[in-house]
Amino acid sequence: MKKVAVFTGTRAEYGLLYWLLKDIQDDLSLKLQLLVSGMHLSPEFGETYKQIEEDGFKIDEKIEILLSSNSAVGTAKSIGLGVLGFTDALSRLEPDALVILGDRFEALAAAQTAMFLKIPVIHLHGGEITEGAYDDAIRHAITKFSYLHGTSTEEYRNRVIQLGESPERVINIGAIGLDHLMRGSFMSVDELGDSLDFKLLQPYFVVTYHPVTLGDEEPEQSFQALLDSLDEYPDHQVILTYPNADDGGRRIIPMLESYAVSQPKRVLAIPSLGQVRYLSAIKNAAAVVGNSSSGIIEVPSFDIPTVNIGVRQKGRLAARSVINAEPNVSSISSALKKAVTRQYKLDNEVIVNPYGQGCASKQVIKMIKDMKFNPCKKFFDTK
Repeated sequence: MKKVAVFTGTRAEYGLLYWLLKDIQDDLSLKLQLLVSGMHLSPEFGETYKQIEEDGFKIDEKIEILLSSNSAVGTAKSIGLGVLGFTDALSRLEPDALVILGDRFEALAAAQTAMFLKIPVIHLHGGEITEGAYDDAIRHAITKFSYLHGTSTEEYRNRVIQLGESPERVINIGAIGLDHLMRGSFMSVDELGDSLDFKLLQPYFVVTYHPVTLGDEEPEQSFQALLDSLDEYPDHQVILTYPNADDGGRRIIPMLESYAVSQPKRVLAIPSLGQVRYLSAIKNAAAVVGNSSSGIIEVPSFDIPTVNIGVRQKGRLAARSVINAEPNVSSISSALKKAVTRQYKLDNEVIVNPYGQGCASKQVIKMIKDMKFNPCKKFFDTK
């Protein structure tokens, strides 16, 4: 029986991994080992590890790494704590493989630790570009620490190969979060409102804004421009989810909470919706607004428009329903108008999502079972 460790450090990443976790757990030839860290363990960000347990998963290791800091120094120190914690955890668990998704600093700590311990890393969503965040460099670094790669598009597969990874170890599986479209269940608007204890009337916006960790976007200034733009749509309710734990994120939270308190019937602020409520919310939203990768990767499959603000996601492939805006009131307001009036699409146009249609998890399971690990991987030179 192969022991498969899976790492998760944020609510968003866990939601994307949900069906893979279920499939590993249900496979008699595999043993799931779950490592939980980062924002999941923080009361400030909703202690979302509790949701993982409520979903029926056993957490094998909780690795505390997140400092109560709002700076690049704090983030760098958290990576150091992560290496120490993951070293102990992975040494105890001795997995045959470690699955890591994406590009978070917590994931970087786990990946480099596994490399030194000669544990093969299976990396999902490599090869992507996000020029406005240090996640971009982290993602490429994790690619080089990893042995197998499941990319979300063929273009990203080619980029991982360009980074020197052998083509037979790089498979285009599509975006794993889209498995929810094929296998998940969703709440109605009334059920969602009851779950949130917030009378939810349509139309409404779902808003998630994260700090830009590279570039010149000041979090408070950009977020205030977003809030001012939302006020131009007083007939639209707003569901605001908290930012992530990147440096600068904590500076946004008081603004978010104050905005919600000032308009309690119109605005709901919540640390985390959880995957089912989040997908149910975007399924019936007038638009998804902010700069989360979800707005680009998952939301277009629901035929819901995304207003993508600033440079955080600059470089990602995007469907026609993704409307880009500069981080100022004029640009965001213009993009919101295009979104709510559906000006971005032709009559009866079917939006095509470049990230696949939702069958990634089974492909990852096959990658795990077929893997023949050789830690001395050769650099593949493209011609």
